[in-house]
Amino acid sequence: MHLRLVSGVALLLSSAAFADSKDRCSRLVAAFGNRLAEPTCFESPDLTTNNPATTPANNSIPGLAPGAFTPQTDRNVISPNPPNRTPIPKGVVVPGVQLQARIADDPTDQGRFLLRLPNDWNGRLVVAGASGTRSEFNGDFAWSDYVVQRGYAYASQNKGVLNLRVVALADPPPTDELACRLNPLSKVFVHFFDNDKGQPFTRWASFMAQAAMLARRGVEAHYGREARRTYAVGTSNGGYQVRRALELFPSLFDGGVDWEGTYVDAGAPNLLTDLPPAILNFPDYVASDFNAASTAATNIGAAGYPPDIVSRPMDPSKPINSLWKLYNDQFWEVTQCQWQKRNDPTYDTYVKGTGTYNYIARLSASDVGANMAAFATTGRIGRPLITVAGTMDGLLPIDRHARAYARKVAQAQADRDDDEGNDKAAYRLYEVQNGNHIETFKDVFPQLEFIQPHAQKAFDLLVESVERRASLPPSQCIPRGGAISGIPAQPGHCANLFVGP
Repeated sequence: MHLRLVSGVALLLSSAAFADSKDRCSRLVAAFGNRLAEPTCFESPDLTTNNPATTPANNSIPGLAPGAFTPQTDRNVISPNPPNRTPIPKGVVVPGVQLQARIADDPTDQGRFLLRLPNDWNGRLVVAGASGTRSEFNGDFAWSDYVVQRGYAYASQNKGVLNLRVVALADPPPTDELACRLNPLSKVFVHFFDNDKGQPFTRWASFMAQAAMLARRGVEAHYGREARRTYAVGTSNGGYQVRRALELFPSLFDGGVDWEGTYVDAGAPNLLTDLPPAILNFPDYVASDFNAASTAATNIGAAGYPPDIVSRPMDPSKPINSLWKLYNDQFWEVTQCQWQKRNDPTYDTYVKGTGTYNYIARLSASDVGANMAAFATTGRIGRPLITVAGTMDGLLPIDRHARAYARKVAQAQADRDDDEGNDKAAYRLYEVQNGNHIETFKDVFPQLEFIQPHAQKAFDLLVESVERRASLPPSQCIPRGGAISGIPAQPGHCANLFVGP
């Protein structure tokens, strides 16, 4: 695999060879028949994000509420800020065709699909999941830029759901019973489309499979031959999509990489057991002057969260910052609200409280257990899978998510019949010491480590394993400043979640 360096002369030749761009797009669109609606297809001089046309503008679909479609915002969510994004060397362009459309048979009219087909194709396909409630353009910086430069066709989807709409900007709280506050001190309330009727989280897995099937059809129609291999990649909720794809639809994929995938289980612990203690105890933690020995800090740690990193400014008049504070201000309460309203909608979120939500007590008072069980991960993977996760993840704590899923896979494999033992799909967990859920938080706390380069390396290792039977490096702790190793100094889990200073 190599980067495609295309000179101006080569671009002219490429343009001449594919002069009838309308013909290419019309054939591609026609190949999908009635499966896609409102398609936009164009000949692209460059499928990387160096081309402004690659990622559409926010709110650029007519008729949708502001905030429903936010591709420019979405691609920033999982990737580091410049200059640490996926490198695109000077002079490298990837000409090809880009297609984006609505999935026609989605009854909510929200499912969306993206396909990028480089002219210089390596015969392989990558299908990406989407994090959070993000669009099909979520992986543009982190995944698409990486793989299209190497000649892969790239497809993505949005889990069948649009993002959000703002319902209130000031007091009093909105009458919309599905509204979620952006953070505990905010007066901004938003309505997530994935809490609407007809949007159960069980749809997430099927949209990953549907994207793979659509992409395979598009690849074959465009290139005149099938993809030799199909790989799944995704981050956060997109990582969950990868796991479920390899559990439920292994015939569609040859392997996958999940980066900080969300672990889902009807039993404790899960997001709805872990987030409330963090939300409840954080104000007391602040009141303790961010004291790591306080009862509040102990309670947050007992819910699985990594140790806090506290930054005290030289000027005492300026506020103290901390890693937990970043998560509290941006993720904890709004995530708890979103998941609770989807899975336990009869709970009165802002009367009974977000921090006082008791998942165990709600099992007998609602259908929350059955709703969580309906989209739980099983660990029964049918294709090789690599999980890459950070030890300092303050949204999906590593022992409650990445390590929990590794245990689930190990149990599922132990439960298999002896006759099937030789066919067990390979699984690896690569732990990034000091890695966290949000790459841009490293700008605030330089002690943190980026996960993106390790996830991309894991993808290359997966391909080598699948296609050349190379041995995958064992599960391991990637030490701070280190790399995935064939002979790791720390096999298994990281002994310490945080290494300073």
